[in-house]
Amino acid sequence: MDTSLSAQVFNTKEKTEPLTAVDSRNNRGDVIANQAIEPRLNRIITRKFDFHIIPWLFGIWLLAFIDRSNIGNARIDGLAEDLELDGTKFNIALTVFYIPYILIDVPSNWVVKYFGANYYLPGLLIAWGFVGMCTGFVKDYGGLLACRFFLGLCEGGLLGGLVLYLSMFYRRHELLFRIGLFYCAAPLSGAFGGLLATGLARIRHNGYNRWPWIFIVEGAVTVAYGLVTVWFLPATPSNATFLTEAEREAAVHRMGLDAHGASKESKVESERFSWHWVRMAILNVNTIVLSLNYFAIITPIYSFSLFLPTIISNLGYDSVKAQLFTVPPNMAGFFAVILCTFLSDQIKGRGPIMLGCCSIAIIGYIMLLIKTTPLVHYGGTFLVAAGVFPSAPAVLGWLANNLAPHYVRATGTGLQIAVCNCAAFIATFTYLEKDKPDYTTGHSINLGMLVLSLALSTTHILYVKWENRKRENGGRDYRLDKGDEGMLGYKHPSFRYTI
Repeated sequence: MDTSLSAQVFNTKEKTEPLTAVDSRNNRGDVIANQAIEPRLNRIITRKFDFHIIPWLFGIWLLAFIDRSNIGNARIDGLAEDLELDGTKFNIALTVFYIPYILIDVPSNWVVKYFGANYYLPGLLIAWGFVGMCTGFVKDYGGLLACRFFLGLCEGGLLGGLVLYLSMFYRRHELLFRIGLFYCAAPLSGAFGGLLATGLARIRHNGYNRWPWIFIVEGAVTVAYGLVTVWFLPATPSNATFLTEAEREAAVHRMGLDAHGASKESKVESERFSWHWVRMAILNVNTIVLSLNYFAIITPIYSFSLFLPTIISNLGYDSVKAQLFTVPPNMAGFFAVILCTFLSDQIKGRGPIMLGCCSIAIIGYIMLLIKTTPLVHYGGTFLVAAGVFPSAPAVLGWLANNLAPHYVRATGTGLQIAVCNCAAFIATFTYLEKDKPDYTTGHSINLGMLVLSLALSTTHILYVKWENRKRENGGRDYRLDKGDEGMLGYKHPSFRYTI
């Protein structure tokens, strides 16, 4: 880097120590004195990433959730009758989706950087959009199962890929709010999907009546969006064409500072795959506990997304009103995700947000369980949405913050999503026909999962505080004498876990 460029990127008047130096950290692991990057330039970089990346990821996740859960809308618009989905056939169709979805998570994360996330993520989008369109043409139960299987195969690597992609551009305590900015599309998809399904289900053309058009039109929109997105996403900070040369230098350098010794490479594209990183990801307390925690959170999220129209229709409303009444609770979840992820980055903590959100959702399920009026039950769905939807990005960001470098994070995040999606085998059978209209069993299962999440979050907060104190007091410095410091990753004594 030449002298003039260095003056633009680094605040050399305020900090004369080597650029790799880190002065001090608080007990959450954030850098207290980090003036190597000029603050104004740092803000410009972050805003440009927000403008050029986040809107595209929001659209991708919105379409993913619409295409995944629109089967719930189609069910009450004639799908169950036309394909004779009696008994547990509908639940089995939901479950088939998650078999390839789970198996593909980890290997998909390994190849994101190899193919380039700017091509890989839109490619997934185009593939599942095509499968979604095909679902509208199925004539029997077997065809539905085949489409759900391939839909899961195409969508399986998406969430881990999105989180991994963002972690290449944003520092650890900027990350969760950005995850929240795209993840809030999940509850919004429930609101938007319900409105869209209401309109599309009125179409009757050429022998295809009502529900097929939900899949055909929404799938076509997904394919078109994927074809557009591939032209706009950057692969890594170092080749983001919307940044100036000085901004690219600073973007790469700030990620090196944020690694706190966990990576010896200055650029993410320079890191190489090694089974050493895979073992480190798997044999990690954070990966194990936060994967189980995500499992507990995703159970109510999936069952809520898939069965909310059914739950509301059993409160005594017809299919059109049931579709429309799904909108307000999902909007509550949408705003809760944005608010909670913003607060989480402000306090630089994930666990406290998890505790608060789980408590709110627990109150919601208690309202659904008690024998009372439909209005109170409907009010409970608002609290459930406002509690469970923010918990998902919080637990995702918690693990992403505490794993480094890239391939450790790729493996751990992929494993976390694979483990959590095993909850789908529970979620798709929580609300059975025989349990309506109260669905006491389903609500009780989800309530129990949220209590489990509370316990896991509390335990992990205590563990992270203990481990950070050990590192602050020099209790992990011996690791520096045991070989290549660049292979320590998150075990480096300078690396601090996020609470």
